[in-house]
Amino acid sequence: MRIDGKVVLITGASEGIGAACAAEFARAGARLSLIARNEEALRRAGGPDALITPGDLTLEDTRRRVVERTIERFGQVDILINNAGVGLYEPSWQARMEDARRLMELNFFATLGMIQLVAPHMRERHSGTIVNISSIAGLMTLPWMTLYSASKFAVTSLTVGLRGELRRDGVHAMLVCPGYITTGFQRNAIGGAAPPPDVQRSRRFAIPPEECARDIRRGVERGVRTVVTPASGWLLLGLYRLFPGLAQERMARMAES
Repeated sequence: MRIDGKVVLITGASEGIGAACAAEFARAGARLSLIARNEEALRRAGGPDALITPGDLTLEDTRRRVVERTIERFGQVDILINNAGVGLYEPSWQARMEDARRLMELNFFATLGMIQLVAPHMRERHSGTIVNISSIAGLMTLPWMTLYSASKFAVTSLTVGLRGELRRDGVHAMLVCPGYITTGFQRNAIGGAAPPPDVQRSRRFAIPPEECARDIRRGVERGVRTVVTPASGWLLLGLYRLFPGLAQERMARMAES
């Protein structure tokens, strides 16, 4: 897909990967519609030409409003980037149910809600790309954030199924699985202690959100099925699939450190 002139709707666009995607797609000539809670940060991310819709994405009225405003302004949505999400570091056996539900509301149900609003318009035009930001944790369970992994596994499965559902309609669904990205993810987590020391040390291999956004833009242009960023994450996933017992034992030890 050629990005120039396309309308891109990005959720969670006020910082991190979302803001980096706004800048990356704008440089490629896209017209932007951005949503997040922080209006001031959205305006910084989008610049003077972007359509800005501040609001809580877990609310159906907010989701409907941003889609309606985007279509009213631009006439269409060519690319939907479901980026909004939040973390939770509490062990699954002791996490508060209200926190688990809050996690799923944003990470999964808000994503599904946006898809259900945008997909019919894309099907009518027989064109479009839906980008769902999952995580490495959506392909291999991280025991120091089990519930987050569960929410991202749900996004992964949703994306794969959606791709099959919409294939005949000319609408593509792309899965994005970032590894460690230098964002405020940990600072914005719902709850729980900081990651184990071994995990924090591994963050020295983290990449900036701008690099992640470039990989997402290239994936959209090429129509790929799955983007793992950084690409070295494929090696980690390969080892996990070849030696699941050893990999799970190693991660369990990391969680205990």
